[in-house]
Amino acid sequence: MKWFNEPGKWSGNENKLQVTVDPDTDYWRVTHYGFIRDNGPFYFREQEGDFEASVKISGDYRELFHQAGLMIRIDEKNWIKTGIEYVDGVQNVSAVVTREMSDWSVVPRHDSPAAVWLTLLRKGDFVEIKYSFDGKQYEMLRLAYFPPGVAAQIGVVAAAPGKQQFTVVFEEFAVTRIN
Repeated sequence: MKWFNEPGKWSGNENKLQVTVDPDTDYWRVTHYGFIRDNGPFYFREQEGDFEASVKISGDYRELFHQAGLMIRIDEKNWIKTGIEYVDGVQNVSAVVTREMSDWSVVPRHDSPAAVWLTLLRKGDFVEIKYSFDGKQYEMLRLAYFPPGVAAQIGVVAAAPGKQQFTVVFEEFAVTRIN
């Protein structure tokens, strides 16, 4: 695995990775806000074909838009990120799908769960995202188009668009090739 936008402070590997997310980092393209950001820490591997990625995430979300999750990426104009995003004091299960422009969907959580488990299935021309708060029972968050037949980067991502850093722990990141 390797870094895109390596953070100043991190330790571990794909089994357990602790990251202190630097402020003024994000991933977004144009829609609504009119800016482009492509500078959050992303720890990834290259993967071809169909696969499923999974991870458990625990974060110390404190400031607006603190976020952590999974990302699948071809380039700066074609990517999907999903995970927890902190908005107005509430953790939201979130997905941003970007094909030239970003869109954003959320499921608000008012119970501030200690951790979230995510799975991201890439198959053919789509990505299916599921989430869980117990690591056993999963619900679908999003089914989105994703360009087929091209290798992608898959890994863990985080961002802190504001002025405060935060700490996040990723556990048991795994990618399983499927037929």
